[in-house]
This record gives sequence, structure tokens and C-alpha cells, in this order.
Amino acid sequence: MSHESQHGKWTLSDSDEDNVVPPTPPKKPNVKPDPERRANAVNTVTKPKSKSEPSIKSEEISAPPMGSEARQAARLNQSNPVKYENSSSPAVKRKRETDEGGWNLSSSDDEAPSSAPKVKPRQSRSSPPKKKIEDKRPPSPHGPAYYKEEPSDFFEANLSATSDTYRFYLNKVTGIEKKYNTGALHIKEILSPMFGTLKESVQFNYCFDIPWMVKQYPPEFRDKPVTIVHGEKRESKARLIQQAQPYNHIRFCQAKLDIAFGTHHTKMMLLWYEEGFRVIILTSNMIQADWYQKTQGLWMSPLYPRLPEGSPETAGESRTHFKRDLLEYLRAYRAPELAEWIERIKEHDLSETRIYLIGSTPGRFQGPDMEKWGHLKLRKLLSEHTCPVQNAEQWPVIGQFSSIGSMGLDKTKWLAAEFQRTLTTLGKASSSSSLSTSVLLIYPSVDNVRTSLEGYPAGGSLPYSIQTAQKQLWLHSFFHRWKAEVSGRSSAMPHIKTYMRASPDFSQLAWFLITSANLSKAAWGALEKNNTQMMVRSYELGVLYLPSAFDMSSFPVEKNIFPVSSSSTGFPVPFDLPPQHYSSKDQPWIWNIPYTQAPDTHGNIWVPS
Repeated sequence: MSHESQHGKWTLSDSDEDNVVPPTPPKKPNVKPDPERRANAVNTVTKPKSKSEPSIKSEEISAPPMGSEARQAARLNQSNPVKYENSSSPAVKRKRETDEGGWNLSSSDDEAPSSAPKVKPRQSRSSPPKKKIEDKRPPSPHGPAYYKEEPSDFFEANLSATSDTYRFYLNKVTGIEKKYNTGALHIKEILSPMFGTLKESVQFNYCFDIPWMVKQYPPEFRDKPVTIVHGEKRESKARLIQQAQPYNHIRFCQAKLDIAFGTHHTKMMLLWYEEGFRVIILTSNMIQADWYQKTQGLWMSPLYPRLPEGSPETAGESRTHFKRDLLEYLRAYRAPELAEWIERIKEHDLSETRIYLIGSTPGRFQGPDMEKWGHLKLRKLLSEHTCPVQNAEQWPVIGQFSSIGSMGLDKTKWLAAEFQRTLTTLGKASSSSSLSTSVLLIYPSVDNVRTSLEGYPAGGSLPYSIQTAQKQLWLHSFFHRWKAEVSGRSSAMPHIKTYMRASPDFSQLAWFLITSANLSKAAWGALEKNNTQMMVRSYELGVLYLPSAFDMSSFPVEKNIFPVSSSSTGFPVPFDLPPQHYSSKDQPWIWNIPYTQAPDTHGNIWVPS
């Protein structure tokens, strides 16, 4: 059957749409299952180039297996690019002939190729430049197609240029104008002595490259104890521990994942200094690829001083109850390895915190516990700490994310039901206007990915699969392009996740959330048993900005977020408002179908193996 929409014609195979079984991936040793549901192996097929690429020695790209199959495949293709002229095998030919536009979803060879839309390659304005400056560069250990420029001033953070009003920062990005990195942060800066004299740290994350992580600490802190909190099991756990063998200062804490398909997706640093204690909540994995050419964000806490000896346990609390919520989140791990940190946090003054913590932890929750985690925690805070506005139904909700789970057969199953009710909550007023409120979802299009700094491989971190997409074609009418001229990051594909409520003219925000949580029930939770139980599969963590905690009625949207100004009161939304709806030619990026009609910024095409 076929589905016609403004996003193209989809031709589905004869199998029942609701019970599509994903094709079995090829068996490969030492491949970690991917909680972020990133892409599987692909061939990045390279167009012929007029100039020879710098040769890369094999030892320069050697590394222990890590991350998803997609990241490993991308690394392999960097060292062994498949030339376009040599890719005319029957299998590739058939894929290119039948799947040329990426929208012929049938596996049948009898389908006419004409069922796929005919999209002409873009002309000069949007086509990638033919002349490459890469040829003038020295060889890169990441491969010639992924040269990571690190200018001499890339790691120079100017504290006077950072805004401490919101303490919300973007990661630095290579390959963009320098001014768009002024006030942004790189991991080496976050861990540097300018933020404190480090004694010990904890790294919560999904994906780790331990040798790389160790090098991000400055030499004087490189042997300080580090605890890694992860969700790995069995073989992938063994590989992670093996990575750490050369480092005696690293120990591990395994997060319990007792519900199927759950992941440890939280990204947080706990940093204990001679001078006090600090929390970083971020969106980047602890791997090199996440810190250079993607749009990422973080919240950095103030430096929390130690409380006077003998202070009561309730001392050092903020008006947002951040200390209570952070301790409750850490206790949810039920991990002896974190007990010392829980006691340590109790001894510090967190009263300067102005954000609210929104966490998810795996479990089935009933009664008051339902409002401790996931989207019901967000609903509770929006109900208690925001105020109704006139014509609230005209204030759109915006969701921006890098991965999408299964939403159900139609929007009423979850998105436009319990989740939309949460996102449209403002004060204790009736939510009768919830369904009439616009929901604008930002997710990169194929063209966004194709013209990005990384090219098609950026789509390895945008793992929307065809198996999921073909069951929820209704969702794509909500989609808007990634466009971030305001932050200079239109070409840096987003791995950041943000949610917010904007005024009708997009000049004000009722609230803003940065989180690890993508658009999925696993991350946010789903109601069960006639709404008497909340089931959450994964660990997630984010911070919620509410105007009341800043003694404001709403946040003005900052129009000039770079270079950062310490005097600005505007909120630095990292992408352009209002969002731009998909055109009739736009398609959401789907990782496991081919894109062969136009080359990316590195002259490559994308053909799943």
C-alpha cells in the first residue's frame, strides 16, 4: 500500500504495518547494542576526486571497538572509503535503482522504480563546494573526510564572556565562525583548573571512549579518581572494563536496567574540588565525535561551597529543591559506589541553584511516586510554578531532539494525549486548550544532514529507522527543519535535546528544558493501568528553567546569542525561531535507507549495507 503526504510518497511492503519486523542485522563481533538507537553499518560511497586525499596510516585510526555499529562503521569508512566508481555491484545497483529517493520502502524487486519520487540533484547554490580545502591540510587521525580543526585558541575559554544568568552553554564547534564559539565550552575547558582544583569526579554517560576521556583531563588532574556510571552488560561491559585497564584511577558503577529496552542515557558530571563541588548536566557522549561538529548543550552549576560543620541535613537547599531531587536521583541507582558521593553532596551548599531537575529512572511507579520522574515530574513543576497566560492555546510547544521512538498508530496514543497534556500545562488552570495548542517538532531533514559539516555520517547520531517511521507517517506532519543561524550552527547537526513553550510571536518563553531525553515513551514514561501507573524504561536527566525562579514572568528570547554578553537577560535558544516547517520536498532523516542522488559536503553518498 502507499501513503501520499506532503513529505513524499511512501510505498510499503505487503507486511502488516503494525508488525513490521526489522531485518536482522549482520552478525559482527564486539558490537555494542545501541540504546540511542543509532544507525547500523553503512557504506559511505565516495565520489571520485580530482585531487588525491592525504593517506592515513592504519595505526592512526586504530581504537578499541566502542559505541554503536554505526559509529564503528563510520570509522571504518573513514580509513577505507568505497569509491563511487567502484561501487557498481548488483546489490548496490539494485538499491540505487529502486530506492533512489530513499522513499521506496518495498523490499520487492517487482516494484516499479517510478514509485520513488524523482528528486533532481540540487544546483550550485545548495550543492556542496567542489573545491576542497582538505587537500591542503595535514593528515587527520579521524580520516580526511572528518578533519577536526583545533585552532590555537579553540581551548581558550574567556570566563568574562560567559553568561552566569542562565548558566546554559553550547559546545564549541570546529569549522564555524570564531564568534560563534565565544562563550561556548569544550570538555577540556570544563575539566580545566579555571573552574576548580579537581580532587575526584564521576562521569555518568551512555557511551565512553576511556582513553580519549582521560586525555580531556589536564595533566595535573589526570590521575585523580574517576567513577564511570554506565549501563553496559555482558560483552560490552567487558570491553568497557578492558578499555580502563591501563588506568588505575578509574572504577565503575553499573546502572541497574531491569526493564526491557531501557538504557542508561543520563549525561552528567559530578566534580569535587578543593574549593567545593560542581554539577554539569549535558547532552554529549563521552566520545570524541560528540564534541566537535555537533550542536550540543550543557548546564553548569555554580561552585557549591562546603557547609559549616554540624549543619542540619536540610541546609544548603535551593528554592527549586535541587539538592533534594539530585540526592533522590542518585539514590535511585541503589549503588554502593555512589554512597560516598551522596554524603559528600549533603555537606555542600546548593542554595544558589535556580533550575529544577527533571530525571527519569527505570521502574513502574504508583501514587505520589508517579510524579517523581519523567513527564509527570515536568507536569507537576509546570502546574506548581508557572502561571496561566491569556490565549494560552496560541502559545506553541516546541520539541527538538535527535532520536524518535515508536509513538503508536496515531497521535492520540501518546503524543497528543498524556505527553501533550504535560507540555501544555501552565499553572493549575484547566487543560481544556491542550489539544488546540500547536506542537512544533524539530528534527533534521535529509538535506540538513547532507549539507552538514559531517555530511551523511552525521545521520549516524539521528537514528530514526524506517521500521519505526513507516508505522507513524502521521508524525511527519509535525516536523520542522533544523536551522540555527542565530548560533552559527545550522551545519552542526543537533544531538542536543530541548523543549519549550513560546509566545505567539516567539519573543518570549514560558519555560525551557535541556535534557538527554529524546522523543520516546522509554525516556519520558507512559501511563499504564488506566492512568494509575507510570512506566519508565530509561535513565535520563535534564534541567528545567522556569521564569519564577529568576523573578521573571517569562524569558525574553535573545536575538544575538553570540558573542555571549554577561549583561544579557535574554534566553539563548540555540536555533532559529519560529521553526521552519518541512517543505513538500523535505524528508525526515532516516538512517537505514540509501541517499544516492546528491553528494554530501565530502562528496559521498549513503548506502546502507
